[in-house]
Amino acid sequence: MAVLIAGAAALWLLLAVVNWLLVHGWVLLVLALSAVGAGLAFVRQRRRRARWQDVQRQALRYEIAQIDGLHHRDFEYAVRDLMRRDGCADARQIGGAGDNGADVLATDPLGRKWVIQCKHRRNGAQGSPVGTPDLQRVNGTARQLYGANVVLVVTNGRFSVRCAPLARQLHMHLVDRRVLADWAAGSRPLWELVPKVPPPSRSTPLS
Repeated sequence: MAVLIAGAAALWLLLAVVNWLLVHGWVLLVLALSAVGAGLAFVRQRRRRARWQDVQRQALRYEIAQIDGLHHRDFEYAVRDLMRRDGCADARQIGGAGDNGADVLATDPLGRKWVIQCKHRRNGAQGSPVGTPDLQRVNGTARQLYGANVVLVVTNGRFSVRCAPLARQLHMHLVDRRVLADWAAGSRPLWELVPKVPPPSRSTPLS
């Protein structure tokens, strides 16, 4: 009996609401317009935020002295942000335990997959040079695990004299302090500063 009473009460309430809305149809119109207005405002706000983030990324600049003062993990994030600035929307930092030698992954606007190892030296060019073991470590996993088209080691310091010949043999790329300073302080993407980067891996409007 209680269920029947509750059902009847619910039906009566529903009919009352429907009748009220039929008499006061303008309320539905106001609610609908308010919802549409709120939705448009939300979309406009997201677009403004996205445009501002794009402007911030495009304006990103670092001086080499700023880079020297970073923690090694922050250096990885800085490299990620510079790749994003240059149009690699998917650039991400993955450095840490189990990174298999890769610190930053990114796909450039021409479809090439970049695997980047970051070697930060607090003393810059005066710090210990990056050696061949660092190159061998990332080379051993970059293509097999990450499908890299471009394997790169970047440092704010310097490389040992044996690194350049080995990099050529392994088809890797090196970015030393001088190239890093040009890249971080300017507007040219990294692939315009690094010689002999592989051609685009897919056809794009930029290729």
